[in-house]
Amino acid sequence: KQIEHSNKYIKSYKKGMKMKKLLLSVTLGATALLAVPNLPACKGCHGANWEKVALGKSLVVKDMSREDIINSLKGYQDGTYGGPMKGVMLGQVKNLSDADISAIADDVLK
Repeated sequence: KQIEHSNKYIKSYKKGMKMKKLLLSVTLGATALLAVPNLPACKGCHGANWEKVALGKSLVVKDMSREDIINSLKGYQDGTYGGPMKGVMLGQVKNLSDADISAIADDVLK
């Protein structure tokens, strides 16, 4: 009887560990998705391949260097960059992290 009880415990423990691994995987996956900047929102104005003059006013992002992309996004964040679209862009970039900005630059230059 003691061996049967031990076997049940081991099976239960293994099942619990599988569930913990699954939960961890789902949590990490969801976190990774949340960490990705909202590129479809960016591309809605700037084009699927970053080829558009957004709302007839912006530079063509695909023609910018990585440094220029990063500096312009950070400039929109702190208010030191931008012309007529400064207010619109602030709302789009204000919560971006440095990693988000880098990911956007990577996407533009791929």
